[in-house]
Amino acid sequence: MEALGALGALGAGAALLLGLYALLYYNFVAATRCRNAVSLRGKTVLITGGNAGIGKATAVDLARRGARVVLACRDKARGESAMYDIRRESGNSEVILMILDLGSLNSVRAFAQSFLESEPRLDILINNAGVLKDGQTSDGFDQAFQVNHLAHFLLTHLLLDRLKRCAPSRIVILSSNAHMYGKINFRTIHKPVEGMWEALRSYGSSKLANMLHARELANQLEGTNVTCYAVHPGAVKTEINRSFPWWIFSSLWFMRLFVRDCDAGAQTSIYCATEEGIERLSGRYFVDCRPKVPWPQARDDQLAKKLWEFSERLLGLTA
Repeated sequence: MEALGALGALGAGAALLLGLYALLYYNFVAATRCRNAVSLRGKTVLITGGNAGIGKATAVDLARRGARVVLACRDKARGESAMYDIRRESGNSEVILMILDLGSLNSVRAFAQSFLESEPRLDILINNAGVLKDGQTSDGFDQAFQVNHLAHFLLTHLLLDRLKRCAPSRIVILSSNAHMYGKINFRTIHKPVEGMWEALRSYGSSKLANMLHARELANQLEGTNVTCYAVHPGAVKTEINRSFPWWIFSSLWFMRLFVRDCDAGAQTSIYCATEEGIERLSGRYFVDCRPKVPWPQARDDQLAKKLWEFSERLLGLTA
């Protein structure tokens, strides 16, 4: 009888754990899907980091909608492989590769010039690429700050006139709920860091910078019919952590139970790129295909304006 009681208790415990996992999964892991069937035929979409992860999944969906999709990638071989995959999966041959290294501001400028010379349209810009690593770029800035924020800030600036000319058009900026632990310290945010924990802090600050960029960009674009949206894709299994020691993520193996695949992680980017009627929500933060109130530091309009001016100075965009 005691053995039967123990087995019953184990069964009840297992059922409770399964129920708890199901509750957590459907509330925090399973993504709301973008359900619209909006066609993008005749539109051009530019996606940074479109060769892998969330960017690639986003590219497949938008290509299926008939868009001309430009993949802006650093690695030519991986970019070409992704281009052929996306063409095959979408049935759309208008998927092309252009080389862009966000770790080099000269590359950003050269890319923008080449894009503007070769592509007559730009309807949707998706600032998707990102890194989580320490060290410095070839320009001497912190890796996360430059790749995640500063280079995308410059790219958006250089392509803005084309977006205005093709309006109504959209800009989607991938941020993260990691903005919650971000901090904008204008004396240090752009300076390179070393070590895993410092890289994590830098990543959070760069994601906060993404949020503030979207907020001030919406103010700057008011009345132009160009709108922008900051997006949190959820916890997604991507390659962003590849520069970290393997043992860190092996020791947290159970977290894999609560991680989305890239297709699920792409849904809010797709939604903000295509959903009709959300233009009045320009500058807002979206999670699971709906607007969400971000942490207080991401709602600071004065900080957003100050970061905008700081970024312009770092890039030499001010007169």
